[in-house]
Amino acid sequence: MIKILKAGIAGILTLALGLGVAACGSTNSSKNSADSTAQQSASGKDSGKEIVFGVAPGPYGDMVKLAIKPELEKKGYAIKIMEFSDYVQPNIALGNGEINVNLFQHTVYLENFAKEHKLELSRVISVPTASMGIFSKKYKKLEEVPDGATVTLPNDVPNLARALRFLVQVKLITLKPDIDLTKASEKDINENPKKLVFTPAEAAQLPRTLDSSDIAIINGNFAISAGLKLSDAVAKEKLDESYKNVIAVNTKDKQAQFVKDIEEIVKSQEFKNVIKDDKNIFKDFDFPEWFTK
Repeated sequence: MIKILKAGIAGILTLALGLGVAACGSTNSSKNSADSTAQQSASGKDSGKEIVFGVAPGPYGDMVKLAIKPELEKKGYAIKIMEFSDYVQPNIALGNGEINVNLFQHTVYLENFAKEHKLELSRVISVPTASMGIFSKKYKKLEEVPDGATVTLPNDVPNLARALRFLVQVKLITLKPDIDLTKASEKDINENPKKLVFTPAEAAQLPRTLDSSDIAIINGNFAISAGLKLSDAVAKEKLDESYKNVIAVNTKDKQAQFVKDIEEIVKSQEFKNVIKDDKNIFKDFDFPEWFTK
């Protein structure tokens, strides 16, 4: 009987010890797994992470698809591209968290929109940008544009001002001195020797106005989206740095790992290789200063 009790006690102790070792092994295994996950997440390689890019119609969705998305996927991100039909919703969606990042606008527009709509949005980095162009189905040269010609141009404040400065560049108008050039409108025109008639319209709709206007000043992305070639423009804008398109995020995400990874990719040689590839449209874009250094 005593032998049986001793054997039973020994068995219980052995079982308890075995369970203790198993529990310890399980704890160590869980810890190792957690450490691995943490390291993976810190390096941006968490395959469960999804980044939703917002873009407007035109080349910037292609830029994300060809030059940014593949490199982010190598880092373990799942990428979704959401296309919007105007210049308003991509920032609204970014502000309310529907998307994580957008690429469609320049710095001046971003800052103006964020201020007007009380949104906390931040610029990350500028990218190669399609210039505005003056397009026409009637004329091949600016010198051919007659007096009294009708001109359609963007109706949002930043791009209207930009289009008017473009017209100053090509010497079709002058603007009044001492005005805020970022907010210039038709009332700020000083000289209009050809008596051009201006009709502002939504930027995305400007390609459709070519049938009814003499010339149209169209943002490069909407021109390309409508099947127009930048090389066919009667004139092309020379871009200031503040009018080159930028990647934007919600300000609270500015220091997030996915934002750092996006900036790293845009500055990479892989990105530049895609941009400069002759078979892509980006090679004719206006490059940011950092890109050419």
